Amino acid sequence: MQNSIRGRLIATVVLSQTLLAAGLLFAGVYYTHRRLLMTLDAGMQARAMSVAALVRYTEDASGNVYFDNTLMPQSLDPSHPDLFAVWTQRSGLLTRSGNWPSGLEIPPTGARYWDFAWHDIPYRALRATQLPVLDREEGKSFQPQTLTIVYASPMVRMEEQVREAGIFIALASFGLLVATVLLALWGIGRGLRPLQQLAGQAALVSADNWQLRVPKHAEQMEELRPLTQSMTTMLARLERSFIQQREFMGNAAHELKTPVAVLKSTLQSLLQRPRTSEEYQAGLEHSLEDLERLEQLLQWMLRLARAEQWAHGALRRDLQVIDLNTTCEEAVERIRNLAEVRHTQIHLSTNGPVPLRADPEDLQLVWTNLLENAIRYSPEDAAVEVAVGRTGDGRARVVVEDHGPGIAAADLPHVFERFYRGDPSRTRATGGFGLGLAIAKALVEAYGGSITADRTPGQGTQMTVELPARDR
Repeated sequence: MQNSIRGRLIATVVLSQTLLAAGLLFAGVYYTHRRLLMTLDAGMQARAMSVAALVRYTEDASGNVYFDNTLMPQSLDPSHPDLFAVWTQRSGLLTRSGNWPSGLEIPPTGARYWDFAWHDIPYRALRATQLPVLDREEGKSFQPQTLTIVYASPMVRMEEQVREAGIFIALASFGLLVATVLLALWGIGRGLRPLQQLAGQAALVSADNWQLRVPKHAEQMEELRPLTQSMTTMLARLERSFIQQREFMGNAAHELKTPVAVLKSTLQSLLQRPRTSEEYQAGLEHSLEDLERLEQLLQWMLRLARAEQWAHGALRRDLQVIDLNTTCEEAVERIRNLAEVRHTQIHLSTNGPVPLRADPEDLQLVWTNLLENAIRYSPEDAAVEVAVGRTGDGRARVVVEDHGPGIAAADLPHVFERFYRGDPSRTRATGGFGLGLAIAKALVEAYGGSITADRTPGQGTQMTVELPARDR
């Protein structure tokens, strides 16, 4: 039940409806009791006045009174008759009912209503004071008397009525509870059906079928819309990752196949017939060149794998605060020989220190890769600009801009993909393996930054890197 949404919803409905039924029962019984008690009090008040009306003055002028019990009304409950007692102002106790309990304790004068039990029968009593004698004798002059009447009625019938009302409310509440639970079961089952249908469609997703067919009802439900959108986005990313993984395996195999095949053919040619020492030396030198290229490719693949692991939190590193300008200056010095060979000028502009927490070797590798691409794709005697500064929100920014032909529009979305090169040829003349920008992107994202490429056809390419900087 705890691990089931359906069970939790049903338990919540049952609990809430049970609390509601209990609340209605309590409120109904309390209200019924209060109303019946008010009715009983009003009835006792009226009957006390009726008893007061039976007190009369005597025929003489003494002002004494007597009680005429011939007109005493019958009790409402013959099985449990009412109780009453009458006191006068002057003579004290005037009369009381024949069933008046002996030794009945009457509360102090301040209590108007009180409850007591006599022979296990609950009673409610009323004390009415300062009641005038309603009998008026014309022509007689004496001081009128006042009466004090205690009248008590049994509460047996009232309690039975309260009990009957409680039973009726309880049965009605139980019936409503059952109907509500059944309705909730139907509604919850109907409400969860789109989720079950969505789960069924999600189970059909596989490495060969990445399309999630969202059921119509699930797509229309407002609560499920964020889930379906997230699942669709997640599957699109997973599909792209699988495609990239497959392409990576194919490209890696292709890149590894070329130097291995060349190395194999070179060694086979050396073994076909006896050769001179000079021929053996030349063949071994070519083999070493191919081995160096193979070793370099493996190093780049290993560096990319480590960068991506770090970007995803699989590796932890203790980093020191460094100056971004220093890493750019050292990267320019590293690439200066290639720039001189291609007669390319590198202009570095800075605007004060830019401290950040990073490994200088990582950032130097990023700037070296960007500068190498900028130099290779720039015409001779051109210039490459490197600008280091801060953004408006205080982030570190490095912009590397060349004046080459620019990146083709079709290639721009793929420039940071592994083994991707705009040049379709895979000869050594093109240089590189198509991993430089992929490694740069992985390293930049590992530091919580971003890298973007902008193209201007015929005017060059601009690479922009933004990294979280520290305050001075």
